[in-house]
Amino acid sequence: MRGPWLQVARWQEASSYWEQSRTPLASLVAVMPLVLFYELGMLLLGPAEVRNGAEVWLRQLLSLIGLGEYFLLPLITVGILAGWHLAVRPPTRLTAGLLAGMMLESLGLALLLAGLAHVQGWLMSVGAAGVPGAWLGDGPRGLFARLVCFAGAGLYEELLFRLVLLPGCFAVLAACKLRPEAAAWGAVLLTSLVFAAAHYVGPLGDAWELSSFVFRTLAGILFAVVFVARGFGIAACTHAAYDVLVGIVGI
Repeated sequence: MRGPWLQVARWQEASSYWEQSRTPLASLVAVMPLVLFYELGMLLLGPAEVRNGAEVWLRQLLSLIGLGEYFLLPLITVGILAGWHLAVRPPTRLTAGLLAGMMLESLGLALLLAGLAHVQGWLMSVGAAGVPGAWLGDGPRGLFARLVCFAGAGLYEELLFRLVLLPGCFAVLAACKLRPEAAAWGAVLLTSLVFAAAHYVGPLGDAWELSSFVFRTLAGILFAVVFVARGFGIAACTHAAYDVLVGIVGI
C-alpha cells in the first residue's frame, strides 16, 4: 500500500503549487518587484522619460475623479490584490519554491509567446510580428530605461486590460443574458482586441500594421487565458518576461 499512497501524496504536493500560485497573495508578492522597479526606475530616469501608456491612462482616470497623487496608482494596485486576498482568504504558503516556480512558469510562457510571434511572422512573411526590437546597446541608461519600460508594461497593461477590463467586460456580457462560457470567451476576445488597438493610439503609438495587430490580439488572448487560469501574478510576469526576452535578449 505504501507505493500508491506515496504516489497520491506526491500528486497532492505537486498540485498545491497550481492552486497556491494563482492566489491573490502569491500574485501580490510576485508583482511587487515590478511595482518597485518601475516606480523607482521612473523617478531615477526623471519626468521627461516616456511612461507606459496604460499607466498614463489609469493616472488620467484617477485624476478625473480627484485622485491624482503620484504614488496612489501603485498603492491601488497593491491594495486591489491585498483586498482580494482579505476578501477570499485562500490558504497560501509563501515559500521560495513557490515563487521560483512562478518565475519559471512565467519564463516558459514568455518563451511560448515568443515562439508564437515567430511562427505568426513566418506565416505572414513579415518576420517576428508585433514585437519590440532587440536592444542595440544604447548605453547603460538606455538598457535601464528599457527594463523599466518592460516592467511597467507587464504590470500596468495587465492591470488595465486583464484585472480591470476583463472582469468588467464579462459582467456586461453576462448581464446581456449570454451563457457564462460565451460571456467569458467574448470578454477575452473583446479585451484582447482593445489591448492590440491600444498600441496604435496617441502620438507615441506604433504605425498601424496588420501583422502586429494580429499578433498583439493573439498575445492578449494568451495573457487573458493565463490571467484566468493562472492568476494575475503569472500573467504580469509573463508579459514583462516576454518583452525582456524579445526587446533586450533578441529572441
